[in-house]
Amino acid sequence: MAPNVQLLFGPMLIGTYLNTILFGILVIQVFIYYRTYKKDATWLRYFILFLFVAETLNTGFDIAMMYEPLILNYATPEATTFFPHFLAADPLMTVIISTPIQIFIAWRIKIISRAWWISAIIGVFSLISLGGGIWLTHTVTVVRRFAKKPELHWPALTWLLASAIADVIITVALTVSLSRRKTGFSSTDDTINKIIRLTVQTGLITAIFAILDVVCFLVLPHAAINFLWDFALSKLYSNALLSTLNARAGWENLANGHNLLFGDSSGGSGRRTLDTFVSTSFRAPGPALSDFELDTRKSSRNRSKADVEFGISITKEVETTIPETPSLPHFGPPALTQ
Repeated sequence: MAPNVQLLFGPMLIGTYLNTILFGILVIQVFIYYRTYKKDATWLRYFILFLFVAETLNTGFDIAMMYEPLILNYATPEATTFFPHFLAADPLMTVIISTPIQIFIAWRIKIISRAWWISAIIGVFSLISLGGGIWLTHTVTVVRRFAKKPELHWPALTWLLASAIADVIITVALTVSLSRRKTGFSSTDDTINKIIRLTVQTGLITAIFAILDVVCFLVLPHAAINFLWDFALSKLYSNALLSTLNARAGWENLANGHNLLFGDSSGGSGRRTLDTFVSTSFRAPGPALSDFELDTRKSSRNRSKADVEFGISITKEVETTIPETPSLPHFGPPALTQ
C-alpha cells in the first residue's frame, strides 16, 4: 500500500513552519538581549551567541530536509521510501541546544536553593537526553526507511522522556526555591511571583512538547505526526531562556535592579555575590513608618567564579518621635540668688 503523503509530509512541513516562525522570534530576542544587557558576563554573551549559531544551523537543516522530498525528489518513490538526509541532524542539533540550557538552569538552581543534589539529578537526565539524541541520530542513518520508523522507538524514548523529566524537575525546583524566598512584603513578593509564572510557563511548554512527541510516536508509529512537535523543540528551549533573560528589565523596574534567577543586568564584573536575603534594620528619626525599600548593595561575601548574583536586603525604616514633657508651674518659694 502506498504511504499517505499527507500524514507523511504534512506534519513535517508544519513542524518546519513552526521552527522557522520561532526562529524569527529568536532573532528578535537575541537582538534585544545584546542591545539591553551589554554588561552581562562575557561567557554568558558567548553562550547566547553559540545558541543563536546552533539554532540558525538547525533551521537551515530543517528547510533543506523538506526541500529534498518535496522539490528534489518530488513524485518519485524515493521521496516516500527513504528519510530525508537532513532528518538525522534534527535530534542531534536539538540536544546540542537543549542540554547546555538545562545544565545552565541546573547551575542557577544550585545557587538559588543551595541544594546540589537537585542540580545533579537535572544534569544526569540532561546527559541521558544528550545520549538519546546522539543514539537516535545514528539510528536514523542506519534505518533510513519510513517503513522501519518503529525501530527508532527506544532511542527516541530515551531522548524525549529524559528531556521531559529534566524540564519538569527544573520547573518544580525553581517554583519551590523561589516561593521560599517570599518575605511578606508586596514589592518583593510581586517580583518573585512574576518570575515563578514565567518559569512555569516556559518550563512546562518544553515538557509538554516533548511528551506530545513521545505519545504521537508511540500511538502512530508509521505516521509522522510526532514531527509536528519535534521540530520546534530546540527553538522552545532557546526562546524560553532568552525570554527569561530579557525579562530582567521588567523585574528590575520592580526590584531596583535585582533578579533572583539570573542576577543583575549590570553585573558584568564577573564576581559572584551570594544573597543576604533578609536584613532588617531600624533607624530613628527617618522617613515615614512602613517605608520599605530594596537594598541595592551587594553582599560582602564574594566568590571567585563569574556570576551576576545579587542578594535582596529589605530595610525597614521607622520614624520615632519622642514627645517633649510639658513643664509644670512652680508654686514654691522663689529661688535664692546671690
